[in-house]
Amino acid sequence: MSVPGRVIAGRYELSTLIGQGGMGQVWTAYDQRLDRRVAVKLLRPDKVAGQEADELRRRFVRECRVTAQVDHPGLVTVHDAGNADDDLYLVMQYVDGSDLADHLAEHDPYPWPWAVAVATQLCAVLSAVHAVPIVHRDLKPRNVMVKPDGTLTVLDLGVASVIDSDTTRLTHTGSPIGSPAYMAPEQAMGGAVGPYTDIYALGVLLHELLSGNVPFAGTTALGVLHRHLYEPPLPVRQLRPETPEALEALVLRMLAKDPQHRPASTQEVYEALVPLLPTRGNPSGPLDPTRPFLRPSAPWPDRARTPAAQPTPMESTSKRPDVAQAVDDVKRLLGEGRITQAVDILGAILPAAAAQHGEHSPVVRTLRKQYAATLMDDGQYRRALPELRRLADERAAEAGVADPAALQFRYDAAQCLEQLGEPAAALTEYRALLPYYENQYATTDREIALEVRRRIGHLLLALGDRAAAHDMLRALLYDAERVHGPAHAFPGEIRRTLHWLGQVRG
Repeated sequence: MSVPGRVIAGRYELSTLIGQGGMGQVWTAYDQRLDRRVAVKLLRPDKVAGQEADELRRRFVRECRVTAQVDHPGLVTVHDAGNADDDLYLVMQYVDGSDLADHLAEHDPYPWPWAVAVATQLCAVLSAVHAVPIVHRDLKPRNVMVKPDGTLTVLDLGVASVIDSDTTRLTHTGSPIGSPAYMAPEQAMGGAVGPYTDIYALGVLLHELLSGNVPFAGTTALGVLHRHLYEPPLPVRQLRPETPEALEALVLRMLAKDPQHRPASTQEVYEALVPLLPTRGNPSGPLDPTRPFLRPSAPWPDRARTPAAQPTPMESTSKRPDVAQAVDDVKRLLGEGRITQAVDILGAILPAAAAQHGEHSPVVRTLRKQYAATLMDDGQYRRALPELRRLADERAAEAGVADPAALQFRYDAAQCLEQLGEPAAALTEYRALLPYYENQYATTDREIALEVRRRIGHLLLALGDRAAAHDMLRALLYDAERVHGPAHAFPGEIRRTLHWLGQVRG
């Protein structure tokens, strides 16, 4: 695929292969322009066929852009991304140290205060990631580096999100991409993922640090998944009696089968861990993960900060923006794929356009639709949701609740809820929308109805209701085969999920 000395994008000279998988490689490389060592991940879209390769490219670009929005010292920094010949490349900070799997192997048994320090640092990183919102999807010891100063760096955020965003479509096997030992039941079953999915993986990782082994192991991926779904984890104090009771109870909550029974957020996990952190003494040496708490290099706030609204380029000036020119700029930027900048300009010109044309004018309505759509395309679901709800309410008041545009705004809002890790709210919205689409006769509406039913089935999986999900997807498969034929990709995906679900239930 690649060889040492190959130069990517006329700048990054590959040096040493440090990781390889079915779809890509990871290299240490040399940034010729800035004279620094970097890590380069190469993905091969040609490993998947046709439209799926195009989908991988699209998701790769989007996820790299979304990942770049996360600013946290515990997350590997993304420097660059793009295309090089047949490869998609991602250039990242090179992290010196030991991965957490090796760190655990070298310090067996792992001191429980170290486990607490590791989990606390990971909570801080995941809280920043979930605020974007992004779900890591593949948190495991090999994706965590322990640096010489004891701080942790989380790897593989954007690429994990790309590859695992639609596992059945990209693998053709129905086998989820990821690590079964750390995979939450809802993720392995193809259900909707959210912050609760990463909380489960963190619970597995914490159990492993405390006990020396993952809570669920087996000789096959299916066997491991079956244990995740049906077997209770062994309380860690039966293996390590010195573990505090509060820590054991927290791990058991994080490993709850039902996502709704887990801690509500990584912030809640963080607050439960803080009282267990060491408060005095000296680090035991290099790579001691308690070092950041025993000898912090600088003061940090004692509570998680909420991300502030991002200023737009026009907010600091009193000059009235030229709406027509700004619209042209937005079109140009979107054509060039510079979506984040387009979002900022749209957000800045909306007040000026409302003052110039009127809040309810066609010009302003069009701009608000573009703003909401661009926010979604940029992965800014938290900001898109209120815009979409407002547009839906206004359109429904004007044209009725069954108006196609009003329904589309509500459908997009439901997708935002799903991406924000609110499966119960998303499920409620999809269920409310479904009758409107099923009562229509247009081909497009029937297609949307099938997709809504698929999303309902996956959300039921995420919420732990496997029986209801099975019934929903089985009925959907029958209707999808009548509409598309049995060889179409859509019923094929449903069939694989049902096959996997049937295997696990059996």
